[in-house]
Amino acid sequence: MDIPLIEGEFSTNEALELIVKMIEIKINFHESKVCNSQQEEDIKSRENKIKNLQKSLYDTRLFLNTKNSGVKIKCSIHIE
Repeated sequence: MDIPLIEGEFSTNEALELIVKMIEIKINFHESKVCNSQQEEDIKSRENKIKNLQKSLYDTRLFLNTKNSGVKIKCSIHIE
């Protein structure tokens, strides 16, 4: 099953806004799980995922800053 979330052309500001919101939701999800977890391994894994998401967001900002025009985004969720 596929759920299309984003598909289209966006200004760099719109693209960044969408991506920031999606990554913030994922970071908040992991942060809430960290707060409720008692297992050190799970906490470390989620903290690593948060760091990776933050790095991806940083890289995305750098990439979008190099664009002079709009960008195309295609994003979906694939469930098996």
